[in-house]
Amino acid sequence: MIRSAVLLAMLAAVPLSHTALAATALTTISERSGFQATGRYDEVIKLCGAFQKAYPKQVKCIEFGRTPEGRPMLALIVNGKGVFTPQAAQKAGLPVTLIQGGIHAGEIDGKDAGFLALRETLDGKLAKGALEKQVLVFVPVFNVDGHERFGKWNRPNQRGPVEMGWRTTAQNFNLNRDYVKADAPEMQAMLKLVNAWDPLTYVDLHVTDGAKFQHDVSIQVEPVYSGDPEFRKAGLALRTGVIADIAKQGSTPQSYYMSFAKTDDPMSGFIDSVSDPRFSTGYFQLRNRMALLVETHSWKDYPTRVRVTHNTVISILEQVAKNGADWQAAAKAADARASTLAGGEVALTYRTTDKTQMVDFNGYEFTRTQSDISGMLMTRYDESKPQVWRVPLREEVVADKVIAAPRAGYIVPAAYADIVAQKLALHGISFQKLGKPIAKLEAETFRADKATFGATSFESHQRLTVEGNWKPEARAVLAGSLFVPVNQPKARLVVAMLEPQAPDSLLAWGFFNNAYERKEYMEEYVAEDVAREQLAADPAVAAEFKRRLETDPAFAKNPHARLEFFAQRHASWDERFRLYPVLRTNVAP
Repeated sequence: MIRSAVLLAMLAAVPLSHTALAATALTTISERSGFQATGRYDEVIKLCGAFQKAYPKQVKCIEFGRTPEGRPMLALIVNGKGVFTPQAAQKAGLPVTLIQGGIHAGEIDGKDAGFLALRETLDGKLAKGALEKQVLVFVPVFNVDGHERFGKWNRPNQRGPVEMGWRTTAQNFNLNRDYVKADAPEMQAMLKLVNAWDPLTYVDLHVTDGAKFQHDVSIQVEPVYSGDPEFRKAGLALRTGVIADIAKQGSTPQSYYMSFAKTDDPMSGFIDSVSDPRFSTGYFQLRNRMALLVETHSWKDYPTRVRVTHNTVISILEQVAKNGADWQAAAKAADARASTLAGGEVALTYRTTDKTQMVDFNGYEFTRTQSDISGMLMTRYDESKPQVWRVPLREEVVADKVIAAPRAGYIVPAAYADIVAQKLALHGISFQKLGKPIAKLEAETFRADKATFGATSFESHQRLTVEGNWKPEARAVLAGSLFVPVNQPKARLVVAMLEPQAPDSLLAWGFFNNAYERKEYMEEYVAEDVAREQLAADPAVAAEFKRRLETDPAFAKNPHARLEFFAQRHASWDERFRLYPVLRTNVAP
């Protein structure tokens, strides 16, 4: 007993080396389990502080927000020369790489892979010198509350870890549908972090769903098909570089999302596309920045997925270290071009053409038989028998709906100014509040010929689609209205948020639904009298009514439509009904 005590005292007197301390304090639960398990969020809190303690000149642990359930949202700011603030990064001319894991907290590969890659890079084992040429902002878990909704089989079509978090937040928001509307407190915190650091590259780490096949990861980047045409060269170079790097390490990456064109039908092949701005890869190209989506394959085991994600993170750091200065200059040039977009063409949506090529895809032998359970044709794979599939791939993407941006900008009326200003500010968009009224502004208005509300709620909103066109019209503008200029670096984002027919505009997300709800009505017996008065007083109205009866059977059979024909021509008709409240202007007020 005495000899043991003396030995323990002697060991305690010998300080552990820096490397030994780091290895002890910075090894994750996942790593210690052989990548079978993943830790709870308290581990992230401990690791964030431990990394700062182990590498005080290279790492700073920060809290950038709080979740609805009160948990801290943490990021590690990492730089080889101790650049820990956005201002210092800007002064040093360093590109910023923001890597986030756990936006869908059941898909948690990025957290464990990121901590491992970070430790190895800080120790100089991998990506040597990369952290001196950029600032890394590492968010281990974006959806923190979802991460703590921990359990087995939260992802029934995913192999490992033993337990994992939940896809959505405590408020049931899917954060990767929230980049534009920014409803979730977590997304609002993330956008503030993004506005502060202005990352050149935003990396979104996921695990895909889908069929069983041999490929282990897809790497998608925008801008490649979308956004500023010149800046797409940088996005393509990033994608090409990362795919080449990880292929050398044994991965079989693809540059498109590996989801069949027809569900559960391998022979239907694949269709590449551009995501809408609600998604990370659809959003950041609107800011003239790059977004890289990593989707490891859910049917690979957890050790494999962590390894592939780890290799991808290392590759991204190396690619940015090598090319970041050039890509940063390209991004700034894209900003300058966007600042002159007023009056120019802007794509609201993109589509994949029918141009098809046949490609070899590494799958498994499979059968398709009728299920006696569901009655569906069901595919079953034999993973013991690799098979090369010859399948069609469509990957030619072109602009679809293209509009001409206003030559000056948009006017948001005073009644809607507060809510729109909050959204614009979250995205770092410049605007000004008008101090004086304008009695008659020559502007453009958008009146919907058809407005269709979504049949069900989606992400807590009833979405709206409208059909119609912008037309010249003079309107009064009150003091307190907003002027949002197009000529600014985030011009494409301005257009995406304020053009009514953009897929993730504020209108599309239902922020202006009241403008499309009829609130005042004329009783039918009153409308009868109004109709007779109009028919007697105006031969043109009478002729148009007669024409509609003779040429439009549905109108002729609908008594309510017939009476509304006259109600719309009465002075009591609400001229604001189906009028998009936002105006376009070709002259700055």
